[in-house]
Amino acid sequence: MIKPLEDQTLVERLRTRASIRRSIKGRKSVIEGKPDRIADLLEEAADEIELLQEIRDELEMELRHE
Repeated sequence: MIKPLEDQTLVERLRTRASIRRSIKGRKSVIEGKPDRIADLLEEAADEIELLQEIRDELEMELRHE
């Protein structure tokens, strides 16, 4: 079940948008079976945000223990 837009994180919204783009049957990339470069960029951005959030969380934890 998809959460309301206002309850989704940026990462969730990026991944949802990528998934929607890939599922639209009339899109040229879908018809031709080619990668959707914009959807790929959305996924890449979501991955990078998650990585940066993990690094931030680790640094915050380290700072609390000093």
